[in-house]
Amino acid sequence: MTQHNITHRAPAGPPVENRLAAGRLGTWDIVFFVLSAAAPLTVVVSSAPTAFRIGGIGAPGAMLVAGVVLIFFAIGFTAMSKSVKNSGAFYAYVSRGISKPVGIGIALVTLFAYLFLTICFYAYFGFYAEFTAEELFGVVLPWWIWAFGALAVVALLGYRQIDVGAKVLAVLLTAEIAVLLVFSIAVIIGGGPEQWSLAPFNPEYIFFGTSSGMLFVTAFGAFLGFESTAIYAEEAKRPERTIPMATFIAVAFLAVFYAGTFWILTVAFGVDGVIELALGDGFETMVITGAGQAVGPWAAWVMKLLIVTSFLACLIAFHNASSRYTFNLGRDRLIPRAFGRTHPTTHAPHIASFAISAVCAVAIVLAALLGSDPFLGLGLWTYATGVQGLVFAQAAAAVAVVMYFAKDRQGHSAWRVVVAPVIGALGLIVSFVLIVTNFEFVTGLVGPVNWLLLMPTPVLLFVGIVYGLVIRRRAPQHYGALTETISTVERVE
Repeated sequence: MTQHNITHRAPAGPPVENRLAAGRLGTWDIVFFVLSAAAPLTVVVSSAPTAFRIGGIGAPGAMLVAGVVLIFFAIGFTAMSKSVKNSGAFYAYVSRGISKPVGIGIALVTLFAYLFLTICFYAYFGFYAEFTAEELFGVVLPWWIWAFGALAVVALLGYRQIDVGAKVLAVLLTAEIAVLLVFSIAVIIGGGPEQWSLAPFNPEYIFFGTSSGMLFVTAFGAFLGFESTAIYAEEAKRPERTIPMATFIAVAFLAVFYAGTFWILTVAFGVDGVIELALGDGFETMVITGAGQAVGPWAAWVMKLLIVTSFLACLIAFHNASSRYTFNLGRDRLIPRAFGRTHPTTHAPHIASFAISAVCAVAIVLAALLGSDPFLGLGLWTYATGVQGLVFAQAAAAVAVVMYFAKDRQGHSAWRVVVAPVIGALGLIVSFVLIVTNFEFVTGLVGPVNWLLLMPTPVLLFVGIVYGLVIRRRAPQHYGALTETISTVERVE
């Protein structure tokens, strides 16, 4: 696409080869992408025992509080989505609300975070697939074989139409939520060793415990990917309605679902019993053990299998998010413009999608050649690095929303675009500080290596700001067109 086309575009938007397929995703399609990125089953199975172990009995309440903070952020975030319809999401929001150089920096931070999280989930998928295949079916294959199998599936779906991936996610997500609901209902009917207690929602245990900070590291990490609703704005049906609805449904569901399921564990094992189990050696299998006891061995069997499919669903969602960020940066010519092209038939960002798959394939190969442990040697530190980067980007976007509407409320109430976004921004800033100050608990590592893993965020932010200032001085027309590529979106058949 030439500079003339960017600066003097027609009202219909950019050429077809630089547009995503509009009108393909409904509200529930986007909800499935968001919930799959959050991977509710894996959060409950892995994060719940960890949260109880290092944060105490207030884990269910912390999940609810995190959800409320993100709802406040979403109130302003979705108001802004009505006037900013761009698959760059945080990049576009920060560019409009703060400045384009800062927006470019946040784009680099976000893409880096999404990419690292995608690599992390390939490692986790391989780890759990290897374990599950051997234990349930007697099939012994190294983790990286399973990871490459997942990569092939994800790459194929990334090449296809976006709604095909949404249908796959709908099936996988429904199955994992269903098994957790069956477990929860069985526990409520059967009861536990103690009387039901609301202690997990007591503010004393949520905010004032000795390890309350760690509760919120886990809690905000559980909602990763909720902001990806805005990434699909260009492909959504009636985005001004679809994006806000999908965001509120996703965040509200996750908050209630996480808090409820975490609390169910205190019913299943008792308030004292769940802490005792969490502090024991076999804490990782707490949820699977509980499902086997409350429902039957078949539930534990199904849950082990669905952990693998949950990570596959998570991979599809994060791959799509990564490829759309790459596509948007290519379309705005901040990286080679080839990444900003879409497939002539499916209108999927196929070149960006292939690039993300290629980077992940290299990471898997290197880890396999080095003999790295998929969980501790590749998965854990890439997850920690991705989480802190993405929460930083969320906090920046929250500040951008506040600044954007400070100039003009555009007919919205002060509650929607001032009060609620400020509360959300403060919550996310505190969350980021908690993650950084407790980073060794997230990575499982000690020493200077933790600061090394934190460095990409400020470095990429600085590089992006400098890059943006250089473009502003040397190519003012290009600079003026950034984030403006999509002003109106037509349906692409």
